[in-house]
Amino acid sequence: MLCSNVLHEGLTFIFALRMLVKVKCKGEQKYIKISDPTLEVFLNQVFVKFHIGPKDQAGLKVYDESGTEIDDDVFEDVVKDPNCGVLKLKPAEDDGECKMFSQYEQSMAYWAIYGKVFFFTCSLQVIENILQKKPGGDRIIKEYGRTKALTDSSRRQMVNIVVAEMTETHGTTPSRTIREMYAKGIVSLFPNLKDPFSEKGYEHFYDPDSGSGYLAWRIKTIQRKSSEERRSPAHNECNRGPASERDVPEPELSEEQLREAISFMKHASDEEAVRMKMKQTFSSRQKMVHDAQQSPHVLATFPRFADVKGLIEQDFVSLFGEETSAKLLERWPTLFKEKTIRQSKGLSASSIELQELIQAADSPLSGNEDLYGWDSDLSSILLLLHLLPPSAQGRKKPGKMSATQAMGNLVVFRKVRRNSIQGHLDSIVQTRQPYLLAVGTSRRSVHEFFIIVDKMAIPCKATSSLGAFDELFKAHFVFGTEYCESLRNMYTFIQTTIYNIDVGHIRENPRVIELRARFLQ
Repeated sequence: MLCSNVLHEGLTFIFALRMLVKVKCKGEQKYIKISDPTLEVFLNQVFVKFHIGPKDQAGLKVYDESGTEIDDDVFEDVVKDPNCGVLKLKPAEDDGECKMFSQYEQSMAYWAIYGKVFFFTCSLQVIENILQKKPGGDRIIKEYGRTKALTDSSRRQMVNIVVAEMTETHGTTPSRTIREMYAKGIVSLFPNLKDPFSEKGYEHFYDPDSGSGYLAWRIKTIQRKSSEERRSPAHNECNRGPASERDVPEPELSEEQLREAISFMKHASDEEAVRMKMKQTFSSRQKMVHDAQQSPHVLATFPRFADVKGLIEQDFVSLFGEETSAKLLERWPTLFKEKTIRQSKGLSASSIELQELIQAADSPLSGNEDLYGWDSDLSSILLLLHLLPPSAQGRKKPGKMSATQAMGNLVVFRKVRRNSIQGHLDSIVQTRQPYLLAVGTSRRSVHEFFIIVDKMAIPCKATSSLGAFDELFKAHFVFGTEYCESLRNMYTFIQTTIYNIDVGHIRENPRVIELRARFLQ
């Protein structure tokens, strides 16, 4: 077990008789047997046992209870003394805090000690630790334990996980020794993957003579992608957004289990059971979303979006976490709403529609319901659209859409009547990016919100307009859908400034950057 949080006590060593040393590290105790009672042998054993890397070995000294340093020439006499007491290992200049262990050293497999290189034989443990802590790794270990083999897809995933950790720890050009150690660790952990006909058995993962093998090929792929990113940063900035593929865990279910889960969900009446199956199929669904051939069939494959509320929120949390998911509802009412209203009052091109929105946002009980009398929260969101109107750059059609016209791409109102929702779906002529359908007796009295995507009405879990807009924004990421061009500036502001997603990795219109500077200063 790695000891990575030793902060105050250093390492405490309680020596037993006959050179069997009891080592205590932050409450954990291990025995170390010293074959030769010298300081060098002792340190070598301790460094290996507690994974102390070369960067932290420099300057470490051994002290007795009085704080007196123990040198090599007296070490044997001290430890053989039954009254030697408790010894401590810490940096010579340290004031009692011992910050020895870092993530880098936890996976190091060789240590430079006194000018010598000691190859650490625990390569198996390194690979096992990597797989246990990375998503999908535990499934690979269980698959091997069950079948004593790995499928091609599991082997590829295992190589990707291992190389990702290797390059994160040792950079994109890890040394030959590091690559060989990882290859040795793989066949040590999975002995049935060892090649009985090759000299070392792991050459198909990494051959140090030819520089080939699965690990080497994956490293070359990472190096090539890294080089491409450095050459074209602007291109990579533009690619970030709701349609960008995200890092998600590998699917938990096999293809057969996935088919069974999909079939179960289509007929299940228990909504909690559906939510659980949707969680289990999240990674598979994301792969479909970002597959050009499968993406048009996502809603047909997972039709329960249409009747089980909250599934969009659940998938978004799986992508970005609870903290990110809560940001709009937490920050808009307390920080951004008031500033949006204030900035809107200063717009030079003021229209009747804009003044009505400002009035509705600023005074929740007033406003002309026959025109733009949305409630206060939705009116303030529409004001943000006026502050960040559609950009003429890159438009495929001639003419510039106004912010008032663009509002129809964000929210549509329909009065409650029989078949009002189906009637609206039937009226859709062409596919549009996701937008809100508000159904009620008036814009200020909306009974229910729906997200319209691919001619399907997905009911919002939220009953408030701000909550419904929050779900609409998240739907773009859940279904991998680009922003509507006329709403791009507004959505990009919300993505980066409020949710803090892809900050620095998405191209922003100068107007978006300017407004953020005004809001956050």
